[in-house]
Amino acid sequence: MIRVQREDFDPGAELARLTAGNTAIGGICLFVGLVRDFMGEAAALGDEVRGMTLEHYPGMTERQLEAIEAEARRRWELEGTLVIHRHGRLEPGDRIVLVAAASAHREAAFQACHFLIDWLKTKAPFWKVEHTAAGDHWVEARASDETLAGRWEG
Repeated sequence: MIRVQREDFDPGAELARLTAGNTAIGGICLFVGLVRDFMGEAAALGDEVRGMTLEHYPGMTERQLEAIEAEARRRWELEGTLVIHRHGRLEPGDRIVLVAAASAHREAAFQACHFLIDWLKTKAPFWKVEHTAAGDHWVEARASDETLAGRWEG
């Protein structure tokens, strides 16, 4: 299941929905990403992040997330997946993203969750602007994210 939304989410409630009635699930791996008060350009300048705005391309973003989810399901035997990504203005401490993979066995859940967040970070069309006292800064792609995602290629 894929959702791109402005509103916050409750990880516990989302996991309950993901697992409802499915007793074949033996394990769930979950990742929740939060807004930090330091990132990208702001950290390089020694500035504190006061907020962040996430933009996306409606329709295209969902299609790309669906393709990433389908690839995870092709690679691992999964009982369920969930990707929720927020957009709009967020403050430090706010939840940005939830990725969950459910499987009969833990290893598939761990690997699929790791794959989903790695590819989401590098292949999904989201753009981030950090808001700091010194001004606004676009967040550039990080080479370390590309390196992590690259291990899943091939």
